[in-house]
Amino acid sequence: MGIIKADQLVYEYKKYNEEGDLDSSVKAVDGVELDVKAGEFIAILGHNGSGKSTLAKHINAILLPTEGTIFVDGIDTRNDEQIWKIRQSAGMVFQNPDNQIIGTVVEEDVGFGPENIGIPTRKIWERVDEGLKAVGMLGYRKHSPNKLSGGQKQRVAIAGVLAMRPKCIVLDEPTAMLDPKGRKEVITTIKTLNEEEQITAILITHYMDEVIYADKAIVMDNGKIVMQGTPREIFAHVEELKEIGLDVPQVTMLAYELKKAGLSLSDGILTNDELVNELCQLK
Repeated sequence: MGIIKADQLVYEYKKYNEEGDLDSSVKAVDGVELDVKAGEFIAILGHNGSGKSTLAKHINAILLPTEGTIFVDGIDTRNDEQIWKIRQSAGMVFQNPDNQIIGTVVEEDVGFGPENIGIPTRKIWERVDEGLKAVGMLGYRKHSPNKLSGGQKQRVAIAGVLAMRPKCIVLDEPTAMLDPKGRKEVITTIKTLNEEEQITAILITHYMDEVIYADKAIVMDNGKIVMQGTPREIFAHVEELKEIGLDVPQVTMLAYELKKAGLSLSDGILTNDELVNELCQLK
């Protein structure tokens, strides 16, 4: 079994009228099968309302299935007695870092989680050092989070999750509120943690250019997984992605249009360098 395993996962939102009677129900997640192996970097993408954030909240047991099951490190998320163990195994980073940062000093904020679960003080400071070092924020440990940029705040939020020693980090649109520099900082941090620390990363995003760093991409639409494969395989399907309201990276789109115009180019080109290399090889 992988570190995250979903079997026919369904989550249904119920809507009630003003009288309190059931008006309708919507399956935000509908029959999802998911198997994430330890050490993988998975990107889950889809337009607003596709179900990707609802799925993310199941991995951290914030939401529980209406039907089906989801296991985190072998534990059924419905097991109330294991809820904290589940959340230590799969840490969650949210869209707005201001909602996750509660300390007035960076190092205190990062140490808050371990302190809450009774880690000895000496061990807490070790974890704070390790977490801040891993995200490149050790030099800011005495700073006020309020004085940091958006990207720096998000890296502190990630350090706080790392201090809990999770096996998996779930990042729910962590760059949605950041400028391009902040986005790059956060994505580079996630990729480094995945490669160097072997932490499983699940990135929920609607930015197509962030997906190219993942080992595997999963596309959701109307609560269902409609496509999955490597980023190259996914972005080879330009028209299908457009049909469900998604774009592709700009360079992928340019290569696609050049290929339609008659140039002999590969499908699913992901970077500027790849495109340049292929264009240079044309006769």
